[in-house]
Amino acid sequence: MEVVLSAPRGFCAGVVRAVDVVELCLERFGSPVYVRREIVHNPHVVSDLRGKGAVFVEELDEVPDGQRVVFSAHGVSPLVWQQSRERELIVIDATCPLVTKVHLEAIKYAKEGYSIFLIGHKGHDEVIGTMGEAPDASILIEDIARANSVQVSDPDRVVALTQTTLSVNDTSEIMQVLKHRFPNLISRNDICYATTNRQAAVKAITNEVDLVMVIGAQNSSNCNRLREVAEAQGVPAYLINGPEDIQGEWLDGVERVGITSGASTPERLVDDVVASLKPTSVRNVEIVEEDVTFQLPKALR
Repeated sequence: MEVVLSAPRGFCAGVVRAVDVVELCLERFGSPVYVRREIVHNPHVVSDLRGKGAVFVEELDEVPDGQRVVFSAHGVSPLVWQQSRERELIVIDATCPLVTKVHLEAIKYAKEGYSIFLIGHKGHDEVIGTMGEAPDASILIEDIARANSVQVSDPDRVVALTQTTLSVNDTSEIMQVLKHRFPNLISRNDICYATTNRQAAVKAITNEVDLVMVIGAQNSSNCNRLREVAEAQGVPAYLINGPEDIQGEWLDGVERVGITSGASTPERLVDDVVASLKPTSVRNVEIVEEDVTFQLPKALR
């Protein structure tokens, strides 16, 4: 069996920054450091940080007054910031700068009187945070059906923003429907570089493999999109957390296995999966080299 690794894969700059934030807080301030929600959507990352002294909570009322709390890479709504001020919490914001950019766009267009179409997935932490910036002006668009039915008071003042971790192809189709219905639509494709690169990279290997394994968490949007992208290319694709999830029957008659990993997946999990497959050869197919880095929050510089 040959394993074909797609690249880029794994941690993006926003995830590296978020994990660094928690580790630096633990280093400088000691345990406990409270973290609201999963810092990134990967149980292995969360478990590693918990082992170092991070305390993960769902909501701020679980954090004692005056304590330090880290906000996750997915961003939060203004309501959460307000609650943190009322509790006199010391906030270290690990929101990905590319998510912050979408928040700022929502604020800008809401102030200018636009209706905001946010293309994304209901209930995702990033979507909740972004819609919280302008709840009265924002309308969630999850699919083409909603894009075809949505109505606004002023069809000439509309803007479309996107969650950063969506399928490039699916989002393009939704955007085309919105542009057809609203000719003056301002479209802001906010899908991040890492999501775009990883989807292009997995596409690049699908014609060389019999099967694709996407390594990452079930609740990770970008991991689920990677699986869908691979599947749409006509190859069986599975989302796994690690080697323990691999089912033997998947590999019957398979000579080449493609492997990628989501933007919040540690590379050691890729190594573990490859080792478990015991391939005769491993090949890396890289479509672009990433060199993006983000500055740490002011409090940690």
